[in-house]
Amino acid sequence: MSSADLHDTMIQSASPAGPVIILVQPQLAENIGMTARAMANFGLSELRLVAPKNGWPKKGVREAASGATHVLDGASVHATLAEAIADLHYVLATTARERGQMKRVLAPDAAMRDVVARAGQRTGILFGRERAGLDNDEVSFADAIVTFPVDARFSSLNLAQGVLLMSYEWRRAAGLSVLPFTGEMLSPPATREAMGSLFATLEDSLGSAGFYPPEKRDIIARNMRDMLHRMAMTEQDVRTMRGALRALTLRRPRRNTSGQP
Repeated sequence: MSSADLHDTMIQSASPAGPVIILVQPQLAENIGMTARAMANFGLSELRLVAPKNGWPKKGVREAASGATHVLDGASVHATLAEAIADLHYVLATTARERGQMKRVLAPDAAMRDVVARAGQRTGILFGRERAGLDNDEVSFADAIVTFPVDARFSSLNLAQGVLLMSYEWRRAAGLSVLPFTGEMLSPPATREAMGSLFATLEDSLGSAGFYPPEKRDIIARNMRDMLHRMAMTEQDVRTMRGALRALTLRRPRRNTSGQP
């Protein structure tokens, strides 16, 4: 096992158990596949389907999953919602509509903090049909409701989008949302000596090109030094800039600024 594989294994073994994603009567194979993809993006893996419209889909689901086949391979199909959640201790129901039921209503971030805090418990999140969502009886199985702070003028979410949002918030709440790269500087900051050498090269090149009005040379030179300092240049930046200046100088004959023929 490589060191990278070992590192990934250690992270997975230390990660809290994620919630089960439960789709109630999903209608489209593509949505099931995209749900699997959304789950895999953020480290969730257990998918359950309740009475999918046409049974387990045979076409389109794996293509839509875009490689998240481990989620699909481990998915289970259940005849009823009660069967699908029988082994769970805590269940959330997602809905965009007021249900008039005496349940806590949580935003996704608060809901996933609650899930993460329930260490040792099996948790699940219910998602309803693409067109109609969950019915009131199905919502009554849940301990709390999760709704999204969407624009009231267009509150409809695609099934996989809803799963993606919840999966993302779970990963954040679980402390696993580490960016895959940082964009940090690979070259150290330029030293004052390197900057001074760049200024000298730049000012000499501009002087040879006749850039400076004689009475404003010092002012312009200071302004350009200030500008380059604001860029917080690295050693590599300075080398690149000096190389560019050398290339321009070598390709251009030096201008005679002495006034002599």
